[in-house]
Amino acid sequence: MNRTEAREILDSMMESPALRAHVRSVEIVMEAYAEKFGEDPDQWAITGLLHDADYEKYPDQHPQVITGILEERGEQKIAHAIHCHYTRWGYTCENLLDKALLASDELTGLIIAVARLRPNKLQDLTPKSVKKKLKDKNFAAGVDREEVRIGVELLEQELDNHIRFIIDALRPHESELIV
Repeated sequence: MNRTEAREILDSMMESPALRAHVRSVEIVMEAYAEKFGEDPDQWAITGLLHDADYEKYPDQHPQVITGILEERGEQKIAHAIHCHYTRWGYTCENLLDKALLASDELTGLIIAVARLRPNKLQDLTPKSVKKKLKDKNFAAGVDREEVRIGVELLEQELDNHIRFIIDALRPHESELIV
């Protein structure tokens, strides 16, 4: 599958500008991690882009609809990573792709939420500021802090380094992600 095909799938299932910005931000982070780890940037970016593709149209079936589509197209590795991006679904993270998606999804959403509050958005955002909001369970209450902890642990990254990496990956795309 190429990115054009992935975007066509996304376009057929998702309209919400907020959700589209979220999956775009995870796409950017996943591509950056692929480059860091010497993995396939297209495969990793597509995984980030499609991880919540079915959430808007099929919230009660998420992620079964998108993973079914991917499996039919022979994209088992991407489908498995999408199954793994929430630990309570019971799938085991088996490889770096699975772990990177789990570690990046919730935290990327939190980082964007923090950046929206700041005058300089992502430009001067620090891990310290993000960690302060991570501790505040009332801020971005939908972000599952336990998923963040598990993901970072599985990816074997220090939290500060992981946060910094995400901020650095997102910064050049700030104008399209924070509206």
